[in-house]
Formats: sequence, structure tokens, C-alpha cells
Amino acid sequence: MKIRVCVPSYKRPSVKTLNYLPFARVYVCETEAEKYRKANPDSDIVTCAKGIQGNLCRIRNHILDSEFSDGVDVVCLMDDDYDGMYYYEREPDSLYGYDEHLIGADYFLWFIERYSILCSDFGFYMWGVNVNYDPMSYEHFRPFNTTAYIGGPFSCHLTGSMCRYDETLPLKEDYDMTLQHLHKYRGALRVNKYHYRCKQSKQAGGCASYRSMDKEKEQFKLLRQKWGADVVRQDRTSKYRFDYNPIIKSPIKGV
Repeated sequence: MKIRVCVPSYKRPSVKTLNYLPFARVYVCETEAEKYRKANPDSDIVTCAKGIQGNLCRIRNHILDSEFSDGVDVVCLMDDDYDGMYYYEREPDSLYGYDEHLIGADYFLWFIERYSILCSDFGFYMWGVNVNYDPMSYEHFRPFNTTAYIGGPFSCHLTGSMCRYDETLPLKEDYDMTLQHLHKYRGALRVNKYHYRCKQSKQAGGCASYRSMDKEKEQFKLLRQKWGADVVRQDRTSKYRFDYNPIIKSPIKGV
């Protein structure tokens, strides 16, 4: 199985994910390529034509199209600010119950291949992991979801997928992509054992360069207009006056 781990990066030459996965391929704008190569001299830096970067959906679509046309079976899209991918495991001698373990770089591609095969067996074309790293979210009796939201910081796409990111929704692209897969393929696989840790909206560059509360509200409205208020719901239980992370409720059957 030919797997490629791809990391779109914008205005962040120090790519933290490369410290974790040095074999990852980083896609950058041609105007920033020299800075990235200087900061990461031994890394696989791919230059994109000017105009592709600056919109997360556009660069992700470019990556998917480029990699699949190169014969790649699975494209793993990751953010550029990763600490790592982790899982919880009960240790016999532990005083604290479940300990957190890092998936090492030498195990990572096997991890991708294993669950990509499972995803294909389900008949789906995208899979991801738990979006919450709180151990209380570890679902012992539900190892997989088939209708749950898959977060943008980590998603694996299988060759043959006809879904692409909606470029009008650069701040809600992961919710929309999940709903696309649920609509077209009747599901997407989420593996609840694993979770990621990354900064996600807490540093300059990337989506932060165009994110604001007004933009978030606008994007929420567009996502709801596309899929309907019964599917895209506002979180009324949030402590915030407006929580820009919507709740999605798919009408199709699944877990």
C-alpha cells in the first residue's frame, strides 16, 4: 500500500510536525519555499504555484489530486503543529489507571495502513481519530464511529474518493467533508482509541491568518445553509455566547 503523509503549511516555516514525522511531505507556497527549505534542510518540501496556498480547502484539494494522480493509495492530511498521535492503555502497575502513549514515527505508517484497510472494508473512503484527548472521552465499548465528525488536523483519504473540500468553507471544511462522506458513501470511519495533540487555532499563520469571530459566524451560517438546521446545530450548552464549533446530527443510520 502506497501511503503519503502530507502537511500543508502557510507562514509557519518551523514545521513542528516534522519533529514528530520527519518523512512527512510539506506543501508550501512558492513565495515561501526558500524559507521553508532553509528552516527544514533535510525535509521533503513541495512547492505549490502562487495562489493555491492561503485557502486551506484549496491546498488540501491540490494535495489530494496531486497525490492520487501519482498512484498513492492513501493520503494522510495532517496539520503542521503536531505534538503527536497518542492512545491510552491500561498498565498493570500504573497508579493512575490509563497511561498515554505516543505512536512512534517507526509505527506510524503501519498504523495508517492498518486502519485504511479497515476503512476500506467498511466501504468508506475517509477515516480519522478521536477529536478529544481527554481520557474521559475514551469509549471502551464503542471502538468505532461511522457517522461522527472527523477533525481536520488528521484525516486519511483513500484512492477512489470523489469528495473534495468546499473552498467556500475554509473554516468549516472538516465538518463539511464529514457530511459529504456521510451523504455520498453513507459513512466515514472514526477510530476512537487514538487522539492527536496540536495547537489548533492557537498560533499565528495557517487558518489563524484569516480567522475571526465574524468570519466564524459567517462560515457557520453557510454550513447550515448547505446542510440544513436539523443537521448543523449550534451548541447551546457551551459556556460561550457563540460556540463556533457546530454539532452535526446526521439523519443516516450508523454509530
